[in-house]
Amino acid sequence: MGLVKRRMRILAGGAALAALAFAGAANAQDATNEEGPEVKSISNTTHLQRIVVGAGNEKIAIDTPQSVTVINQDDLDREGATTIGETFDEVPGVTAIGSDRIVGQSFNIRGVGSLGSADESKIIVTVDGATKFYEQYRMGSFFSDPELYKQIEILRGPASSTLYGSGAYGGVINMTTKDASDFLDEGQSGMLRLKAAIDSNKSGYLGSAILALRMSESTDLLITGNYRKGDDYVNGDDMIIPGSNFLSESGLIKGTHRFGDGDEQVVRLSYQRWQSSADDTEYSQTGTLGFGTIDRDVTDETVVFAYENPDSDNDLIDLKFNFTFSKTAVTQDDAVPPFPTNSALFQPSNYAYETWSTKLENTFESSGENFENFLTVGAQYSHQTRTATATSGGINFHPEGEDTKLGIYVQNEFIFDERLTIIPGVRVDFITLDPATSVSASASAASFDDTAVSPKLAALYKFNDMFSVFGSVAHTERVPTLDELFSYSGAGRTYPGGRVASLTLEKEESDNYEGGFTISGVDLLSEGDSLQLKTTFFQNNLENLITSNPDNASFLPVNYYVNIDQAKIEGVEVEAAYNSEHLFGSLAYSRIRGTDLSTGLALTSIPADNLAFTIGSRVPEYNLEFGWKAQYFSSTMFGSTVGPSGIAGAFPAYDLHGVFISWKPDDPDFGAFEVRASLENIFDQQYRHNLSGDDGKGQTFKVSLVKELGW
Repeated sequence: MGLVKRRMRILAGGAALAALAFAGAANAQDATNEEGPEVKSISNTTHLQRIVVGAGNEKIAIDTPQSVTVINQDDLDREGATTIGETFDEVPGVTAIGSDRIVGQSFNIRGVGSLGSADESKIIVTVDGATKFYEQYRMGSFFSDPELYKQIEILRGPASSTLYGSGAYGGVINMTTKDASDFLDEGQSGMLRLKAAIDSNKSGYLGSAILALRMSESTDLLITGNYRKGDDYVNGDDMIIPGSNFLSESGLIKGTHRFGDGDEQVVRLSYQRWQSSADDTEYSQTGTLGFGTIDRDVTDETVVFAYENPDSDNDLIDLKFNFTFSKTAVTQDDAVPPFPTNSALFQPSNYAYETWSTKLENTFESSGENFENFLTVGAQYSHQTRTATATSGGINFHPEGEDTKLGIYVQNEFIFDERLTIIPGVRVDFITLDPATSVSASASAASFDDTAVSPKLAALYKFNDMFSVFGSVAHTERVPTLDELFSYSGAGRTYPGGRVASLTLEKEESDNYEGGFTISGVDLLSEGDSLQLKTTFFQNNLENLITSNPDNASFLPVNYYVNIDQAKIEGVEVEAAYNSEHLFGSLAYSRIRGTDLSTGLALTSIPADNLAFTIGSRVPEYNLEFGWKAQYFSSTMFGSTVGPSGIAGAFPAYDLHGVFISWKPDDPDFGAFEVRASLENIFDQQYRHNLSGDDGKGQTFKVSLVKELGW
């Protein structure tokens, strides 16, 4: 059966679930209270039932007038991922791009994000509030280990710019690290959690240890360490993907102290470190290009100090403050290029981004007989230093410099009669870019100052506890990065005349429109079950879109980057989930189209249409869970500039299937014990996503064992 027919059947099933939600409206109404649908004693919540903290006042995802998905600890454990990108399989509109190499992965949200265009600044990634950013030729943008995290929030679209920073018209990915309290039951003073996992495809393995300690009634300490190693993986045709072998070590130390009335006030201090080392690995980590090999070490560090004071006795205080430090550094040498060259690209070199940031935010709460209001006011300051040196000195295609930002923002959330939610907001960022001396001397560059403004208006209306509609209008502006403004290079085979600094670049502007509806019901097929569905339509109109210069045939110097006058990205996302004591399932669908309106050509950063779903079952009396996962991708003509390079028919449709099982025996003879296993790409499909530079993994068997020792 063809892909289209299969997709139609599954969509028909999704429509049947939606119809079931309507049919169960009466039952749903009977099982609700003033706070909305009651979810009764189900062991796991769905993506759309989980609390969202990154969009303002805490609320569940389905009641947020923005597309947002929350991945929790159970999802992360079930996936058994090696990279963060592997956890996004069931998030509509979100794609891991580049390759499955551990340092070759970046992100794409709603068609925003491509390799080689400094798109890291169009999607904001945070770890416990610390902003992460990295850009280097043929390298990924984020380096870490999924074992460090307990939750990931993905906020899609530029409405996120208000709270996180101008230019985030792709969206925001928020990651939260584990806490000691996640592992300590009441009355326990300590817990040791040991985990071992193997991966058949890469002949890989993971060793992980977590030590959680309750130092006092108010103070917790978490210490965790992870060791991963893997060989080159193979695709569905049993062909080796060179340079995908790796060795990585990571760890987290995190202390939490609570104090004040009711221990409401919280102070957290954490240090996280991830590092990898690879000898004779492929130079190009985002896709196999025949660039030769190199020895490369990567180190990522994050320090976070955070303070929270919700002060439940004072409606005028709900204070959050953080001070963060982030550094990502790459050291490489012993390159073996495919041809004789003196290029700095292959010289022994050091690249690094170092960012200091602080953020202060307070929410003022007020309420009346039939309304609540949450006014959030905040300021954020960051200073980033970008360095890049080779044996011959500065690297002109990776200009050094400093990036300083000051952002001031206001967001108000007004809730009337528990039905109507209106969220206006605005942010203003003041940005200064200072190129290093080596850059300004060669590129005639000087300091660059600009201002970016990001207003929005979002609303959600509940007709009843089952059906809601929502919509938003958001504008954001993105100032060019150091890389986009000041990169330059001499003449080469691709650009015979060379490339010069793009000092006349205009800032990008985005106008985004969204609308959609939600359906929610409980007690549909059995007592306490629940079904949620959220559908979002969006259109993003872009002006002065910054992209790599496509003019590569000129014998005269050309700008490194250019503006596209106008572009449009539009699409639809569907997210649905069902949960009961014995059955669970989820569905995610996205269809995105993008066009360069100046030329009429399709944008090459648009992912293939994707449908993913999971169907599973639980046996509560044995703490057993098992299920089946499937993903379907349409064919597409355009995509990654690595590999097929946008040739018509180069990216055929494909589908992937997998099964999983987990068992947590509740037996004194076993103690606290857990085993998980999965078989991915069951049919050993050979495939390549259109935004990937390499084929994906062939059939892969994973198994993990966890043992907990508490006292």
